[in-house]
Amino acid sequence: MPNSQLIMAGFLWQLFKIYVMATATLTKRSQRIKPDLKLLVLPKQQSKKKEAAKDLSKSYNEFKQFEGQQYSGMKVGRSHKWYYDKGEWRETKITPDLWEISYAVTKRRAGKAPEGSGVPVGTEYHWYILAHQNVRKLNANDYTTSMTGLKFKLAHRRAEKDKWSATPKGQRKKLVKLLKEFITQLEKEPVPIEFEYKEKKYKGEGIPISQTCKENVCYELEIILNDQPLGIIHCTDKGWKMKNIKDQGLIDAIGEKIALWYE
Repeated sequence: MPNSQLIMAGFLWQLFKIYVMATATLTKRSQRIKPDLKLLVLPKQQSKKKEAAKDLSKSYNEFKQFEGQQYSGMKVGRSHKWYYDKGEWRETKITPDLWEISYAVTKRRAGKAPEGSGVPVGTEYHWYILAHQNVRKLNANDYTTSMTGLKFKLAHRRAEKDKWSATPKGQRKKLVKLLKEFITQLEKEPVPIEFEYKEKKYKGEGIPISQTCKENVCYELEIILNDQPLGIIHCTDKGWKMKNIKDQGLIDAIGEKIALWYE
């Protein structure tokens, strides 16, 4: 073989060895354990979650003001949504129109409570409920049932305490005050409501909830239309809202009549 060919062959062989070595090096590097970017980001995310939980816990437990009244817990204006398990409702007829009722069930939050928020496990509450229960018979054994109304806290007992926040006498005093205010509210002239919506005529009234009234304007009213209680309408910064009516156009029509009456 001529010298020139031998030189060329040697040169190509050296290039081939360099290529093989370079490829092997790259392969080894690619086989090294790569850092998990998720693990690098996770501590920051966990830190943010912990900070958010602390903020929620702090916000829940700190003292707040509402029309001169100091309170703690969930901020006025916020809402809960619950699902109730299969419970047991018992009722006994006392007079032609009066029934004794009892109801026991476990209720479950729709979703999950934010970490760090809420009261400790074991906390107890005593509520008094004023509500409409609307029932329609479906067959011999089944009825539809819906409730709209108000509930009022008479007392609570903290998990680490043996005593309630109010004695039985104090709770009765609060209840008497509530019922007197409710009677006064019912005796006041309601807001007349009459309009036509989607070719249907509506006529009824809105009964102001006195605790939401400021300067002779009430921002929440119990609505009764065509002799049917529909629930409570709320005037919010995002417009008129009702929990049991899905047609926002109907809600807006009701709210418009209320606004016009207060002008």
